[in-house]
Amino acid sequence: MKTNDIKILLVDDEPDILEIVGYNLKNEGYSVYTASNGIKAIEKAVKHKPHLILLDIMMPEMDGIEACEKIRNTEGLENTVISFLTARGEDYSQVAGFDAGADDYITKPVKPKILVSKVKSLLRRVKENDANIDKTTLGNIVIDREAYLVIKGDEKIVLPRKEFELFSLLASKPDKVFKRETILDKVWGNEVVVGGRTIDVHIRKLREKLGDDLFKTVKGVGYKFVLNEN
Repeated sequence: MKTNDIKILLVDDEPDILEIVGYNLKNEGYSVYTASNGIKAIEKAVKHKPHLILLDIMMPEMDGIEACEKIRNTEGLENTVISFLTARGEDYSQVAGFDAGADDYITKPVKPKILVSKVKSLLRRVKENDANIDKTTLGNIVIDREAYLVIKGDEKIVLPRKEFELFSLLASKPDKVFKRETILDKVWGNEVVVGGRTIDVHIRKLREKLGDDLFKTVKGVGYKFVLNEN
């Protein structure tokens, strides 16, 4: 995929942010669309089908958390990469963001070069994952990497991108304990800085959707996927 084929939706109620961040992303060759609130963000996302959405939290009419949840439940946008770009750096705000289905959380202020680096890292992982189209069957669970779909029995489960990547990683080697550092590197990448609770939030969401018994915590080390363990 060529750089100018990549579409990014930038959502913020501050015109200066739209102008400065938009300018830097356009300089990299990306096609950039903008919106000033959550309602307009959803409209633009449906219209343009962006590969990446950079989303502020505190906005008029509809905040970023609600917009993220609605985008995640919109057909055709389930696998769009969403990263919050916000001045809200509190742990509870980050947890709320990941609970809403975000893939990453970037705290403002951030230097333009660092932001561009983070964007490239996120988009690079999109390309890598799009190239991996095989299916894996584990008991009554099928992981379809091309469709970003998990089928458990007769139930089709669509997971947000980062939840899917985390589950796919753990399920790639059942019973293997993946260290937290390895998970952060494989799922989020070295160039993306995320909070210490990020993995825990995603594991909790996977347990809710796929079953608590499939994921085991190894205290002080990391997590593993356990097949057919009661």
